[in-house]
Amino acid sequence: MTGQTPDAGASVEAIFREERGRLLAALVRRFGDLDLAEEVASEAIEAALVHWPVSGVPPKPGAWLMTTARRRAVDRLRRDRAYAARLAVLQVEADRAGPAPAADADGELPDERLQLFFTCAHPALPAEDRVALTLRCLAGLTTPEVARAFLLPTATMAKRIVRAKKKIREARIPFRVPGADELPSRLPGVLQVIYSIFTEGYAASSGPDLQRLELAEEAVRLARILRRLLPGEREVAGLLGLMLLVHARRAARIGPDGELVLLDDQDRRRWDPAMIEEGQGLVVVALTGGPPGLYGVQAAISALHDEAADVATTDWPQIVALYDVLLVLAPSPVIALNRAVAVAMRDGPEAGLALLDSLAGEPRLRGYHPYATARADLLQRLGRLGEAADAYREALACAGTEPERAHLRRRLRACEAPPVPDGLDRDGTATSADGPDGGWTAPVPDGPDGA
Repeated sequence: MTGQTPDAGASVEAIFREERGRLLAALVRRFGDLDLAEEVASEAIEAALVHWPVSGVPPKPGAWLMTTARRRAVDRLRRDRAYAARLAVLQVEADRAGPAPAADADGELPDERLQLFFTCAHPALPAEDRVALTLRCLAGLTTPEVARAFLLPTATMAKRIVRAKKKIREARIPFRVPGADELPSRLPGVLQVIYSIFTEGYAASSGPDLQRLELAEEAVRLARILRRLLPGEREVAGLLGLMLLVHARRAARIGPDGELVLLDDQDRRRWDPAMIEEGQGLVVVALTGGPPGLYGVQAAISALHDEAADVATTDWPQIVALYDVLLVLAPSPVIALNRAVAVAMRDGPEAGLALLDSLAGEPRLRGYHPYATARADLLQRLGRLGEAADAYREALACAGTEPERAHLRRRLRACEAPPVPDGLDRDGTATSADGPDGGWTAPVPDGPDGA
């Protein structure tokens, strides 16, 4: 923008990032139309980019943006009577939720993002549409940015977002927070959307990179917003704690050349101690005052990993016990897989392999490379190298990112290499006597699915 200094541009960008979700939520609440709200919110930001570098950032930027956007919306409705008539019908639905709150005494924009969370994550929308809409509306990513996050063409992602908005409009999905009787059934959907964003960011499903940290950090930011809006919900605390405890390891998960570094081999001095401490505090909140929840238990597992000095001294019996709790809360072959790895760490590779083989018929694990990788490693540790090589090839066929594939190729080569003298690993290094099974240390999964 002509005349705009770099500092002014950065200031506007930071304010936009903080205020956009609140602005959009307030506009949707007032006008009952997500498309209109997005358009006038963008126009208000464009106006800010023109005026603020000259006149300065106003004391209440959110209120300034809201006033500007509201005027643009009113002007547009006056020009388009048919559009206004359609919105009048939609407004009836919005009015049922009660009058829109006004700015507070300090002129601050009311925070109605909680309504927007539940609108974007409504169960009437397909799961992939909920994630896309949440990133677009609450995270403030552009449609091309959302598309890049999931390695999809922009046109495909645009259709997905348009489809979601159309569904909201045509199904008359209300812009409101569910009542106390609905909240327990609706909140898990919101949490799952945020966790899906984090999972894709922390452990990318495909592409050249192992992580997409900007996406993981956006999920953490969304969870922080939700925690502020629902401070009494223990599972919100559990989700934020889980993500912080996993995200604290981000710098140690990748080597100098972008290669995958397993939990066993990570330099724990590179873990983020402040993030771990915050996550540990949230685990206490999540597990206090009632039955444990899905995210609280997963956060407790991650806390045990983060508290240990190394893999060998990790409290594997407690981790197995927590996976037992998870299997009761949410029976899943993926949770059973991760429990099997923990059992292998506690009881040895034969015990873990028996559990993995019992899961062989699970449809969800077909094409799920962590399952084939875990089997391959246990077979390799047991000296069954031909079977291990076959399992590594199976994992290679379905691994999504290049760092994962490179790691699997290295493991496969180790299985195919000539025998080495006793007392040495296949890479020629001495085995450790401190592992749970005479020097065996499995490649412990690291990340949301294996926390």
